[in-house]
Amino acid sequence: MDKKSFLILLLGSLVVLIMVPFLILEKKETLTGKEVKDWSGKINLEEKIAIFEGKEISVPETILKETESPVLGVSDQERYIEIDLSEQKLRAWEGDQIFLESLVSTGLPWFPTPTGEFRIWAKARATRMEGGEGKYYYNLPNVPYVMFFENGEIPGYRGYSLHGTYWHNDFGRVHSHGCVNLPTPIAQRLYYWTSPTMPEGHSFIRTSEDNPGTKIIIHE
Repeated sequence: MDKKSFLILLLGSLVVLIMVPFLILEKKETLTGKEVKDWSGKINLEEKIAIFEGKEISVPETILKETESPVLGVSDQERYIEIDLSEQKLRAWEGDQIFLESLVSTGLPWFPTPTGEFRIWAKARATRMEGGEGKYYYNLPNVPYVMFFENGEIPGYRGYSLHGTYWHNDFGRVHSHGCVNLPTPIAQRLYYWTSPTMPEGHSFIRTSEDNPGTKIIIHE
C-alpha cells in the first residue's frame, strides 16, 4: 500500500471512529424518549389491547376500573422516594421511616433509567405510551398511576416516570425503556402518597408553587 492510500484509509477510519459515538447517542436518545400520547389522564375504556415486545396483551379489567382515592394522614416529615438500580428496589421514605418498599423494573442497558435527584412534575391517573423500534416497539394504553419526573438535565418532555405495570410481572429485573415499572398496587399507593396532591375528581395535575412535587433519588 502506498503512502497516499494509507493516509486515505487512516483518515476514513478516524471519521468513522468520531461519528460512531454520535450515531449511537442519537439512536439512544430516540429510543429512550417516551412519547406520551394522552395528557388527559383519563382511562380510555375502548383501549383494551397493548403491544409489548411483539406480543399483544389484554389490558386487565382491574386497570380500567376507577378507584376511590385513599385518605392519607397528614405528616410534617419529608416524603421522598429512593430507587436503587443495583437492587432493582424502591423505598418510599417519610422522614427516617419507610412507608413502603418494593421490587421494581428499571431500564434495560440500552434504555437506561437516568440517575440523579429529580422531582415529580406531573401525575396522570392513566395514559398511553408508545415508543421503541423493531422488537422493542411498545404501544401501551391505560398505563396506570403515572408519576412523571424531571430535573435540570432531564426535561419533562422525555417522559420518564414511575408507573403501574400490567404487561409483565418480573419485578426485580430490568425490563423497561427507561421508566420505573412498579407493581400496580404499589404504584397506586405512591400515586396518592406523593405530591402534587391530586384534587378530587381530577385525573391529571402539574406541580405549582403551592403544590410542589415529591423528590425522587435514583442511584446505582
